[in-house]
Amino acid sequence: MNLLVVGGGGREHTIIKKLKENPAVEKIYALPGNGGIAQDAECVNIKATDLEGIVNFTRGTKIDYAVVAPDDPLVLGCVDLLEAEGIPCFGPRKNAAIIEGSKVFSKDLMKKYGIPTAAYEVFTDPADALTYLETAPIPTVVKADGLALGKGVTVAMTREEACGAVREIMEDRKFGKSGDRIVIEEYLEGPEVSVLSFTDGTTVKPMVSSMDHKRAGDGDTGPNTGGMGTVAPNPYYTKEVADACMETIFLPTIRAMKAEGREFRGCLYFGLMITKDGPKVIEYNCRFGDPETQVVLPLLESDLLTVMRAVTDGKLAECEVKFRDAHACCVVLASEGYPLSYEKGYEITIPEAVSEHVFVAGAALKDGRLVTSGGRVLGVTAVAGTLPEAVKEAYEMAETVTFGNRYMRKDIGARALAAL
Repeated sequence: MNLLVVGGGGREHTIIKKLKENPAVEKIYALPGNGGIAQDAECVNIKATDLEGIVNFTRGTKIDYAVVAPDDPLVLGCVDLLEAEGIPCFGPRKNAAIIEGSKVFSKDLMKKYGIPTAAYEVFTDPADALTYLETAPIPTVVKADGLALGKGVTVAMTREEACGAVREIMEDRKFGKSGDRIVIEEYLEGPEVSVLSFTDGTTVKPMVSSMDHKRAGDGDTGPNTGGMGTVAPNPYYTKEVADACMETIFLPTIRAMKAEGREFRGCLYFGLMITKDGPKVIEYNCRFGDPETQVVLPLLESDLLTVMRAVTDGKLAECEVKFRDAHACCVVLASEGYPLSYEKGYEITIPEAVSEHVFVAGAALKDGRLVTSGGRVLGVTAVAGTLPEAVKEAYEMAETVTFGNRYMRKDIGARALAAL
């Protein structure tokens, strides 16, 4: 089989490595891929958002199955276009990807169908939002409606910070059209849990839970990033919590989407908070999380391509989805200064002994050498029988990977270890 994977980050590298385990896979094309992915797939320099370019590529190349991984092409309708070309796909169609593409849509969906989430208000005028904030409970959370590279959310601990976020999004247009509307919502407290799930629109099969570390600095300090590391499973996600989530969140969400004529097939990501009143939804994503994928898929025992095709064919109920009884830790190596300003172009050295545990995100090939080209450069993942072992091994391997201005958090997994 010839496969197409749309995307070019650490998540896509993880997916590609897992797909390669299926012996039926002959060739994988990555659009655009990156310098590290080039070791495992043929990279084609077509942007993930260049839908016309992607479709034209498939017309000249035999593709048996496609995986559309990032949020932007999903929300733009990449799956719809590829399916129109007769290519079966893993990923939701445009009308279902809106669950991530619009926070207003997802909040209104949860309200309509009684799915537990934070109380909220929607604003289209910055003046109205600022007036509301004069008396709103603080802390509060301000969110841009549309996609914003994971950076459109401000957890405001003061009234000034909340007002600043509104002005930045709506008046300064930091995220462009994504800030035409904003959501201001209740501040929830409790441990956060990420749960990726396979769903064919009827059946939901959750993957192993995970814990992300969003802040740039140790002790959860500094600016928000795309994620500085992850561990799985998340110790706060007990069987009792999992059962409650299935009953009150997972199945109701899938049924709500179907009732709205927006059947969701693909990977639905549930960003959850375990509050004193039970689990509540913080956000939905219409795809695999990054870097959650880097700890979840290494624990998957079942064949990924088989599961994905069952999702596409609406036969997930008949397909076994099994995970190893083990723990995983991913430590992200970033460029010093990320997510603000940082230098690029440093040569990366990855020892052969750890290369299978490395998932490359922001790197390019230059004169045959792998060099840094992004803020998050790569992730190093270890799988072990216990969480302390996985954390220890991940850091030991991470220390052997070198490049100029390398930066990593030193406390990935600390919160999970404390919970244990």
